[in-house]
Amino acid sequence: MRLSAAVFISHGRVGRRFGLGPRSRMDMLRNLLTGLVRHERIETTWARADELRTYAERLIDYGKKGDTNEKAMRMANFWLTEKDLIHKLFKMLAPRFSSHNQNYTNMFQIPNRENLDRAKMAVIEFKGNPFPPLIIRRPDNEKTLLNQLLQGYREDLKRQKLLQVKAEISHEVNIGTEM
Repeated sequence: MRLSAAVFISHGRVGRRFGLGPRSRMDMLRNLLTGLVRHERIETTWARADELRTYAERLIDYGKKGDTNEKAMRMANFWLTEKDLIHKLFKMLAPRFSSHNQNYTNMFQIPNRENLDRAKMAVIEFKGNPFPPLIIRRPDNEKTLLNQLLQGYREDLKRQKLLQVKAEISHEVNIGTEM
């Protein structure tokens, strides 16, 4: 009997498996992408937001090519289920990101869903949207051991430098009085 570790190989499978199959997955991504373009900030599960991010950034890349590009128009027509948003993509979002090369979206983790599945939730938004920024609470790190040691080291350096300056001034004063 031969023992071997189980290795998971993707065999060309791309993306996560959502719902009832590939058609369901594409419909879900199209609806999420349409909502993101319309509202510029949406709340969904972390897995869906992470998957949506790549498609949203590719769509913006196509939008930057302009509405005269045939492939860009076909992609926008396919991915946006509400056709009035095609104008928004080419006239509002693409010019906003014309100076950016990549990373047109921000993704933030928010508290888990409260129902039975306790799904990990996220907010995905386009950069530069008109909404107030989401507040990210940073932990208070001033009391950690490393930061306390660094603060003490900085204070010691300041004290040593002050003593050096005082010694140089007193040395110059002593030299000036001897002449």
